[in-house]
Amino acid sequence: MKRQERIDRLELMMTFVRIVESGSLSAAALLLGTTQATVSRRLQTLETLLGAKLLLRSTHAMKLTDDGERCFHHSQALLAGWQSLEDELKNADEEPVGVLRVRAPHAFGQEQLLVPLTEFLMAHSKLSVEWMLNDKSVDFLAENIDCAIQVGTETDPANVSVLLAEVPRIVIASPELLARYPAVKEVKDLAALPWVALSTFYQHEVTLTHAATAEVYRLPIAPRLSSDSLYAVKGAALTGLGAAVVSAWVVRDELALGRLVNLLPDWQAAMLPVRLVYPHARYQPARLCKFLALMREVMPGLSGVQAPKKSRP
Repeated sequence: MKRQERIDRLELMMTFVRIVESGSLSAAALLLGTTQATVSRRLQTLETLLGAKLLLRSTHAMKLTDDGERCFHHSQALLAGWQSLEDELKNADEEPVGVLRVRAPHAFGQEQLLVPLTEFLMAHSKLSVEWMLNDKSVDFLAENIDCAIQVGTETDPANVSVLLAEVPRIVIASPELLARYPAVKEVKDLAALPWVALSTFYQHEVTLTHAATAEVYRLPIAPRLSSDSLYAVKGAALTGLGAAVVSAWVVRDELALGRLVNLLPDWQAAMLPVRLVYPHARYQPARLCKFLALMREVMPGLSGVQAPKKSRP
């Protein structure tokens, strides 16, 4: 009897978490494959067991009470612990189950990784992925993130960091821009051009290294436009506003079509490391292990990306 009671309580907590995450009882019912009446009854039972009101509901809105906030976070932690226990007791080669929450840079996650991700999900029917695309630093605990793909950013030594690949960066400009300025034959000629800056990686200075000689050239710039969006910088370069340093993969089509020109190919900015980062834990669930294996396999083969030349911490 006690065993059944505990199973019921896990179900109640799961239902409550789904209500909060989906935003309504009807949406939670769809996620759980049951009726809205059943979801409502489970919520009432949980509130009775805890002796607390968890949700304030009106016709058009729903809000967590203070007790509801506490219950939600505790329920998430308990359910995650239960899921980890299930995964740990099963064979590691079994089908990964549950939800994997992944943060990835917007441009990279959308253009480079969406196809291998969908193929991965089609191969693992019991797994779901929350694919969150933005370029902000991640707080794994506060945001309930399982892992993050980071491009070029510094990693917290408190986390596990796996180097997957490196992204070459090149200097580009439009033919229209180049037609208005003296020909760029040497690296010092870049100083005559106006610039667009990707503020995540450079703002007032561009540092380039010669591939053959390892000579370093530092070019002060006063950008006409600065943006933290790789797409915006590429778009501005296409209009002829200025030259820019960008990841090679993001402009491969424009280079092939002649809409952009790779200036001085022997001179490049430092490569950006691509890492998979996740918190230290005694045990990692099968879904994270499978995803890491996928990233190790596909990342070096992506267009405009290459395998790392050496291991890094």
